[in-house]
Amino acid sequence: MKWYYVEQGQQTGPVSDEQLAELVRSGKINPGTLVWHEGLPEWRPYAQATGSGENFNANAGTPAAGSTSQTSEAVCAECGKIFPVDEMIRHGNARICANCKPVFMQKLAEGAQLNTGDLNYAGFWIRAGAKILDGLIIGVPMMVVYFILIFPIITSSRGSSTPPQLGALPFLLQFGMIFVNMAYQIFFLGKYGGTPGKMACKIKVVNADGGKIGYGRAAGRFFAELLSGIICYIGYIIAGFDNPQKRALHDHICNTRVIYK
Repeated sequence: MKWYYVEQGQQTGPVSDEQLAELVRSGKINPGTLVWHEGLPEWRPYAQATGSGENFNANAGTPAAGSTSQTSEAVCAECGKIFPVDEMIRHGNARICANCKPVFMQKLAEGAQLNTGDLNYAGFWIRAGAKILDGLIIGVPMMVVYFILIFPIITSSRGSSTPPQLGALPFLLQFGMIFVNMAYQIFFLGKYGGTPGKMACKIKVVNADGGKIGYGRAAGRFFAELLSGIICYIGYIIAGFDNPQKRALHDHICNTRVIYK
């Protein structure tokens, strides 16, 4: 799980469960520190969000005094600073400070994308467009290589009554295409969270908490995506009907999400 916390009035994170526990042990996070993760309706004190309460002192070695059951402060969804809740406005799960209110209301009036702390899931068509772009990026160079290798064989057999003998070359080229696609997907998803096609469409692949998926999960997702394709592409089509997260079959298998940046 990916956590965010407030430090000196600023939103900080994300951090993993292990990193959060270390911050608690070091005293950097106390029972009243505001924290949030996907699934929480709003920012809450650490003691309330984790249910540590009375056990905080024993578990973390930090005084439990000052822990409150209700928070009177929240983090502004626009600037990330902390303010008293009675000085902020609320829109859905987001709270906005007085300074950011004009900008937020302007975005709301214009229908612009709002930062509410929730993941903004990418739909079927934008994902299909990204997949087509990736197909062109990989496919065009591979077709050039294919014709460079095949053309001399076809030319040498011109005028002959027997068809050109290609041998195992088509199978090797097909295997090469799969290998290049695998390396392409794993590298870009593991390092950047998105292939060039996805980056061009301003979408990326994340885990359930909105964090990076890493190379291991990127590799698993590639092989799961092969399954989505070999069943008549039904695995891809699922994303068009999976509300609200728009997950394809390989996303369900690997517990990933595709979101807008």
